[in-house]
Amino acid sequence: MKKSIKAIIAATFTAALLAGCSSNTASTTTAAETTTATATEAAAETTTAESADAADTALADGSYTIGINQFAVHGSLDNCREGFLEGLAENGIVEGKNLTVLEENAQADPGLAAQISTNFAGQKVDLICAIATPSAQSAYSVGRKNDIPVIYTAVTDPVAAELANADGTPVGEVTGTSDKLPVEQQLEMIRAILPDTKKIGIMYTTSEVNSASTLAEYKEKAADYGFEIVESGVSSTADIPLAADSLLEQVDCLNNLTDNTVVASLPLILSKANAKNIPVFGSEIEQVKIGCLAAMGLDYVDLGKQTGRMAAEVLKGEKKASELNFEVIETAAFYGNSKVAEDLGITFPENLASNAKELFTEITQ
Repeated sequence: MKKSIKAIIAATFTAALLAGCSSNTASTTTAAETTTATATEAAAETTTAESADAADTALADGSYTIGINQFAVHGSLDNCREGFLEGLAENGIVEGKNLTVLEENAQADPGLAAQISTNFAGQKVDLICAIATPSAQSAYSVGRKNDIPVIYTAVTDPVAAELANADGTPVGEVTGTSDKLPVEQQLEMIRAILPDTKKIGIMYTTSEVNSASTLAEYKEKAADYGFEIVESGVSSTADIPLAADSLLEQVDCLNNLTDNTVVASLPLILSKANAKNIPVFGSEIEQVKIGCLAAMGLDYVDLGKQTGRMAAEVLKGEKKASELNFEVIETAAFYGNSKVAEDLGITFPENLASNAKELFTEITQ
């Protein structure tokens, strides 16, 4: 913002010099006209300078413009956005008061996510909040070229996404929060609910590094709980119907990740699974609400709040993004849907049900 104001002042000053040269060569210019022109130029310069001072004062007082680049429309990412703004507000940065928020959704399109970040840079935002891995990657690519810090959330593996070094330190002016799934706790839960299950199906998007990373962890640890992982990779939502049909013929249950493309088609997957009486496990609260049987999952509103607190530090100048390692919410909670359990003829073990953070009694459409 400050660079733009200085450019305006320079342009105004240059115009004033050109006007002065022109008046010297015009023999018909009167003293009165020269005096009037000089006064007008002075007034214009004064007004521009005052505008620059006002803008600098606004920044000093804590007025900010941020861009939120959300990769897709689904419950967990929506909750991240809600929590992020709450986290900022808890730290005195409130939309409509001292914060202007520009929001765009990429509709699960990586190309559109990149364009959104480019547009934010053109609008000279003070910070980009990127929700989900593809948006975070594009935001950082644009941000580092335009000196715009990036705070991300819902990035499962920041190291694999090349947003952080192996020790957790940022690769540049980029940091945020990870929604790394509690894989072992999820496998333990599935074994407790389905003691005879052998094969778990996992569908994932091959281009999403967060999903590939989580799948690798499931495959590594599944045998410890007596499971075999059957995977099915897709490249777009168009692949999901056939992939779901094929996977459901091979497995005893499905386990859904936080894969953005797959989550966008979760209602279709649930419909196909229900028709075959096959349970589908989720990864967070919103998936359980809409029909997954259960999850050892994260609270994405809390994750967003944690991210908002980090962003507030950066906006206020208390820390640079490069000085903040990415953070992970360590605790997971059990969420179950008793209506789905009843429909499938399943009873939750008492130790899970009694310690559930929330049990839903209906399916939210």
